[in-house]
Amino acid sequence: MTPMSFADREIQGKFALRIAIDWQSVGRDGALYAAMSVFLAIIDPYGAAGSASPIIKFLYWLFLLLVGGFSGQFGFHLADRIQSPPHWALGIFMASATSAFGVTVLLYGMAVAEYGVDLVPFDEIPRMYGLVFVIAAAISSVAYLVGRVQEASETTPAEAAPLSKFLERLPVKYRTSELYAVSSEDHYLRVHTSLGEEMILMRLADAVRELAHAEGLQVHRSWWVAKQGVQDEKRVDGRSLLVLPSGTEVPVS
Repeated sequence: MTPMSFADREIQGKFALRIAIDWQSVGRDGALYAAMSVFLAIIDPYGAAGSASPIIKFLYWLFLLLVGGFSGQFGFHLADRIQSPPHWALGIFMASATSAFGVTVLLYGMAVAEYGVDLVPFDEIPRMYGLVFVIAAAISSVAYLVGRVQEASETTPAEAAPLSKFLERLPVKYRTSELYAVSSEDHYLRVHTSLGEEMILMRLADAVRELAHAEGLQVHRSWWVAKQGVQDEKRVDGRSLLVLPSGTEVPVS
């Protein structure tokens, strides 16, 4: 019941993008689903699994979690369209809402198949949805916290140092932001961050040299882009463009 994705855009060659599966993250995700399934099988919210054996309860909740996780991905993408990157509260709410919808439809269908539509009326769905939403919101919140911890652990000091040092050139309010890209404008640089843009007096060549050990690449004579700044990639009239989280399009030469 949580929006969790373990695909990552990787920089290759002169900045060709591909989706690469992070099997280590997939393993952690699987362990998290298994742990949540064990917990839910033990407490069995609302007595949903009835008097089934422990292993059946585990499989029952694991199946619901997988369905909820798939449905929650849709909500997270909707949140990203509303606000990119989405605020954590918006992401959790939208993921929980669509996750609960998918699971509710499944549970209602299972109940009708077992008891018949006469014993499980259609107007039972809102109550069922509310009960599922509570569990979905709790699980989505836990998954969000786990994801933040994973992200923090995957950013080593060696990787973070060049970005942090470069951000020290900006006014104080930008120094805790994420660096997305740097573009050249005459003798100035426009620094694109998660908190907005700022101009500084500096040559792009000097900035690229300073960011040499950061995860990123100079993709054009006027642009350097951080890996974390690439939200999408597209082609227009045969030209490759990278899209920053702000919507800014970056040419790739």
